[in-house]
Amino acid sequence: QVQLVESGGGLVQGGGPLRLSCAASGRAFSTYAMAWFRQGPGKEREFVTHINWSGGSTFYADFVKGRFTISRDNAKNTVYRQMNSLNPEDAAVYYCAAAKFGRGSEEPGAYDYWGQGTQVTVSS
Repeated sequence: QVQLVESGGGLVQGGGPLRLSCAASGRAFSTYAMAWFRQGPGKEREFVTHINWSGGSTFYADFVKGRFTISRDNAKNTVYRQMNSLNPEDAAVYYCAAAKFGRGSEEPGAYDYWGQGTQVTVSS
């Protein structure tokens, strides 16, 4: 069983940056594709970005391209997401997810493990 723990959420001023982290337990982290999803108030969970096992391949939802960057450090069992130019529409609970196989997907069903989420609030 893999446990994912997100951190770094909080209140940020509109236009500002924030970096989220997701720490994973277990020895197989370096073989997992990792992703971030988010769920805003009254909205369904939506895909944000994913990264393959090595970090060599990444993919972003259109609404975050150029503003968010995903990266990983397999030696630390951690995946990061740097968010810049945040706006109030980015306010949501952000979830980290891990997939045992594959290069990553936009579909939540492709992921085997999920974190509890971290709240991001953006002031206007």
